[in-house]
Amino acid sequence: MAQPYSYRRRPLVEPDWRRLPGWRDVTQTQWASAQWQRAHCVKNVRQLREVMGDLLSEVFYADLERDQAQRATMSMLLPPQMLNTMVPATDSPMPAAGTAYTRAFMADPVRRYMLPAFSDRRTDWPSHPHATRDSLHEHDMWAAEGLTHRYPTKVLAELLSTCPQYCGHCTRMDLVGNSTPQVTKLKFDLKPVDRYAAMLAYLQATPQVRDVVVSGGDVANMPWKNLEGFLIRLLEIDTIRDVRLATKALMGLPQHWLAEDVVEGMGRVAATARSRGVNLAIHTHVNAAQSVTPLVAEAAKAMLGAGVGAIRNQGVLMRGVNDSPEALLDLCFALQDEAMITPYYFYMCDMIPFSEHWRMSLAEAQHLQHAIMGYLPGFATPRIVCDVPFVGKRWVHQVDEYDREHGMSYWRKNYRTSIEGADTEALSRDYVYYDPIFTLPESGQAWWRSQGDAAAAHDAAVASAAASRAASRREASLV
Repeated sequence: MAQPYSYRRRPLVEPDWRRLPGWRDVTQTQWASAQWQRAHCVKNVRQLREVMGDLLSEVFYADLERDQAQRATMSMLLPPQMLNTMVPATDSPMPAAGTAYTRAFMADPVRRYMLPAFSDRRTDWPSHPHATRDSLHEHDMWAAEGLTHRYPTKVLAELLSTCPQYCGHCTRMDLVGNSTPQVTKLKFDLKPVDRYAAMLAYLQATPQVRDVVVSGGDVANMPWKNLEGFLIRLLEIDTIRDVRLATKALMGLPQHWLAEDVVEGMGRVAATARSRGVNLAIHTHVNAAQSVTPLVAEAAKAMLGAGVGAIRNQGVLMRGVNDSPEALLDLCFALQDEAMITPYYFYMCDMIPFSEHWRMSLAEAQHLQHAIMGYLPGFATPRIVCDVPFVGKRWVHQVDEYDREHGMSYWRKNYRTSIEGADTEALSRDYVYYDPIFTLPESGQAWWRSQGDAAAAHDAAVASAAASRAASRREASLV
């Protein structure tokens, strides 16, 4: 029977890194070493040229350099493991050097979000008028430096501000990574030991918090003995029931999670968590099926073998990366079937500067959620969520009202963040998320072009939506 999506199991393949000119002599032992991977990360155009040589055209290198100088909110940092999954040439012959290879490289989904070029970006609306560097206001909700208390029972602990790899779309682009010509990054003021102590003191004094996401940055960049020390102290707090470790490096640098000291250390942490009845999980970030390789699966299984209760994937929905039902389902089945990683969330790309070419409309996200239903087991069917500023994660079909012409969706919430204790209207206010303007009908685009003051336009639209809702309630009461 013909179906819109045809499932077939696809065995994982590790692309041969020796196909790339700069790595022709790299041995299996070197490739398996986390230290070698870190030492050979690509951090600039010169280093990329040393690896790729004349496979890529000079036009691409110039395109990339221009983006780094004029648009990039994240500095370049690519582990060999990640770069090797671009144009992997595992199912078909590698394109010829020059124009053909460059065309394939430009179209590659991993390249599109990890190594953005200037020509990827939109020129009509490179940024939404309401884009901000801390689009989720996490910094505003710090209960202690680096500890975001956004939800009633959950906190985010940003232990560090670096990663083994930097994603172009990073939602924490105001803090994470090196400064770029566009963004001067924030810096932590306290020493790490003092920051961690302040976080733990707050959690000890705030028993309503039961769930801690330990992140950054990426916990894979923290020396294991330091991370283990923090986790053991965290597990000593009786009210903590869930601990989630956030690391894209499970995919970007699986060699780290396969290192003997890390596997053994995770075993100790997992045993402690288990003895205290605490759920310990790893949350990773994979956006394309080709990123799931045998090494990634091996690292995931090593963590499960060490006692981690679950590994879940939180991807980001991005145009040109995973914006079709086929791409999403291929990725989910690769994770679930081959790596024992549970598909969990796909976030809509956050409203940071210069992200419009990645972002998708709420309507597109709703369509994708509908299209992937029914193929995966229920527990492994990911929810597509919109992370609404001041609200949090909401399933895309939970929208309260949606103005498709102007690309404004209105959301409600049922809790207060840590900065809204005195806000009597927090639970009745409309909170807004914006579609990319180029996805709107021409009338909507013209409306945005006519707005000299985006803030005033926002306020007027929110007031109009509230009035419309009030009128509907009055009419309903008369029936």
